[in-house]
Amino acid sequence: MSKSTSVDARSAADRFLDSPALSESTRRAYRGDVEEFCTWLEERRTGLDAVDVRVLADYVAWLGGPRHGRRPRKLAPATIGRKLASVRTFLRHALGPDRVPDARLGPRRARRLPDAPAAAEVERMLEALEGEGPIALRNRALVELVYSAGLRSAEAVGLDLGDVDFEQEHVHVRRGKGGKERVVPLGEEAALWLGRYLRDARPDLATGANDALFISARGRRLDTSTLRRIVPHPHRLRHAFATHLLEGGADLRTIQELLGHSSLSTTQVYSHVDPRHLRRVYDRSHPRS
Repeated sequence: MSKSTSVDARSAADRFLDSPALSESTRRAYRGDVEEFCTWLEERRTGLDAVDVRVLADYVAWLGGPRHGRRPRKLAPATIGRKLASVRTFLRHALGPDRVPDARLGPRRARRLPDAPAAAEVERMLEALEGEGPIALRNRALVELVYSAGLRSAEAVGLDLGDVDFEQEHVHVRRGKGGKERVVPLGEEAALWLGRYLRDARPDLATGANDALFISARGRRLDTSTLRRIVPHPHRLRHAFATHLLEGGADLRTIQELLGHSSLSTTQVYSHVDPRHLRRVYDRSHPRS
């Protein structure tokens, strides 16, 4: 470690924070993180020029350790990652990009498993939507389709009449994430409720020429906020769709295609939901099981 050059570090921090390239909100966001880093360097009697991958690793370990000074508790991985990103930006400005270690130093965030309701919970959710009148019938058909086809909220309300093919038993999703299109099977229950909706409810709701599959009481295309009022967390149904397919024996590649994921790594989170399924697949497939 070098002798203290805290003035240089503070001066460099002031120049960085005064940079006209930073917006006021960005300046405020960086200030606390950069000043904390400078204080840490001062306490270690480490000069700014001495910062390398080892120093940054020590700083990350300090951030993730027990209480220090003004920090009241152990920091979450996301907070440590943000502070480290702020410091890297500061160092690039002060020392130049070639002097900033690009090694992965931040702690890995805990992987959040999808919150997928069990099949019995989905069944209760659907049964609770039963009621009289065209709106109740529309709501049941909409939620049945979201679960049956694993649709995102925007995809469901974005469907047009021509996107549902009862003869071929599939749904053409034209408004997928990132503009991707895909075709997903239409389940029997969803087809039943959609047929009832189109026959007994939609004509009463339609007030003009509107190609939208699901329409409001005013005859307009539904928006996602309406779906969230019907089901508070509709994305859980998409997770249920994927999880229940996996538990039923579907492979991840198939689920990837049905969900419209561009990368299998996005779909692989579902492989961690039910280890019993992986054991069943192993027992059924491996010659030495």
